[in-house]
Amino acid sequence: MIIGFDPGRDKCGIAVRDDQGQFPYHQVVNSEDVITTLQSLCKQFPITLLVMGNQTTSKQWKKKLESELSFAVFIQMVDERNSSLEARDRYWEMYPLQGLTRVIPLGMRFPSRPIDDIVAIVLIERYLKKYNQ
Repeated sequence: MIIGFDPGRDKCGIAVRDDQGQFPYHQVVNSEDVITTLQSLCKQFPITLLVMGNQTTSKQWKKKLESELSFAVFIQMVDERNSSLEARDRYWEMYPLQGLTRVIPLGMRFPSRPIDDIVAIVLIERYLKKYNQ
């Protein structure tokens, strides 16, 4: 199983992908809760890899994860460019508008919540596509 991690200053996106290609967990968490959340997820799921974006605060987060996580996991950096735009489109696939709101042009729609967890899903998919898994 793979954990996707979208690092950020105040909030981070985390997603878990299972061997069947499903995402049994995806959540946006406060930055101060990341280590605890990852520790908990690694107790729940047999995680073998952590895929994280390579942009905002990624170097600091990588050092923090390597030093503070109580389990060994390989960390793979993934190109994060335009992942937020891709995640925004994915959000509308996952949570389609209902009723008359469907006529709002795509460019004028804004998700009703942070989408950092969906960015984490996109990062996992980019990793898998790059390495043909």
